[in-house]
Amino acid sequence: MRIFSDELVAEAVRVNHVADLSHATIGETLLVAQYLEKKTGIPFIRMDQGSPGLPANRYGIEAEKRALDSGIGSQYPAAAGITELKEAASRFVKAFIDIDISPRACVPTVGSVAGSFGGFIGCCQRDPKKQKVLFIDPGFPIQKSQLRVLGIAWKEFDIFPYRGQALRAKLEEELAAGDIAAIIYSNPNNPAWISLEEEELRIIGELATKYDAIVMEDLAYFAMDSRHDLSHPFEPPYVRTVARYTDNYLLMLSSSKIFSYAGQRMALLCISDKLFDRQFPALAERYHDTGIFGPTLIASILYMITSGCTATTQYGYAEMLRLSTEGKINFVEDTKAYAERAQRMKAIFCANGFTITYPRDVTEEIGDGFFFSLSYPGLTGGELVTELMHYGVSSINLDTTGSLQPGVRACTSRMREELYPVLEERMREFHADHPF
Repeated sequence: MRIFSDELVAEAVRVNHVADLSHATIGETLLVAQYLEKKTGIPFIRMDQGSPGLPANRYGIEAEKRALDSGIGSQYPAAAGITELKEAASRFVKAFIDIDISPRACVPTVGSVAGSFGGFIGCCQRDPKKQKVLFIDPGFPIQKSQLRVLGIAWKEFDIFPYRGQALRAKLEEELAAGDIAAIIYSNPNNPAWISLEEEELRIIGELATKYDAIVMEDLAYFAMDSRHDLSHPFEPPYVRTVARYTDNYLLMLSSSKIFSYAGQRMALLCISDKLFDRQFPALAERYHDTGIFGPTLIASILYMITSGCTATTQYGYAEMLRLSTEGKINFVEDTKAYAERAQRMKAIFCANGFTITYPRDVTEEIGDGFFFSLSYPGLTGGELVTELMHYGVSSINLDTTGSLQPGVRACTSRMREELYPVLEERMREFHADHPF
């Protein structure tokens, strides 16, 4: 039996000015769920927003306090970032990815959202013939919203039927026109938690070089693939990356999930040294500078967006990266709670008629982590979002992420111990009400 009536859900949608709940954004879904919870006092299973559900790393907090006490609050931070963070970032990338990127090419940004925003601008202005972004979907909806703001066109495809070697022909098809400036994806993936394997990353890297496209690799969920122990610095296995297979890349490294530092809005763009030093006449003409990619991105693009990054937070991030590289913080172990939650949540859903929409990578089943995807027989993604809302479970339609599969994204971050029996009871009712 439903918990919330059609009338009450419709009221929540109307009051919050949501045009269509079945295709609502993350923010809109959040508002509807919060409205229903506040009005009735009935707790929601919140699977909508991917906000960290663990305490912020205390080493970062203490380092920020020390930095503020030192008096740096009166000074503007350098646009390229503080030396301590740039050096810590370079060493962290070497320790956990086994890739060499110089400190100068590790640039702080106000979260990966600011990083991708600036990255899109730089990539799409460097060559007049390359004016589009290619999304390997499903992906983070905000990034397409950024392109709407910027007036940049994009192409997209759902990777579901193109895993492994099938990816090569599909990418060739999309890149053949020569108008793709950048290729973007997240790994592990938001929303499906699939992970591109080495064979696929090699294909992306080789074709990015062939067609001169810059790969923007979003590593927001860095080392959170629960199937492999990626917690030991300077020891294999290392985090998978396209950077092994091309010099055309920007890696986005966020503090939000791995250190639960989302409120401080701090990330890094780690740029291939060869790309950092590459000169583009179109950039030189536009910005009246040398047109060298790295300095132009820092001084003429990123600085215009945020005027640099908060200095104290840079010191906090630097300390967390440094201690991780020295083996004094095990951020992988710290985030294992998400995998445990996903395992328990998926078991409840699958026992009540649901299936995992994206169940496999090329050679193995997906791991457990921050997100997973769910489908239910006979229901589209929009219908499933709407129906789950009536049972006190909020999620987002996979079609808002570029997926062509019928289903929803589920986030584990807000799950609490006392909610598991609640979820189990509600999904039993859901299954009983939706026989197939």
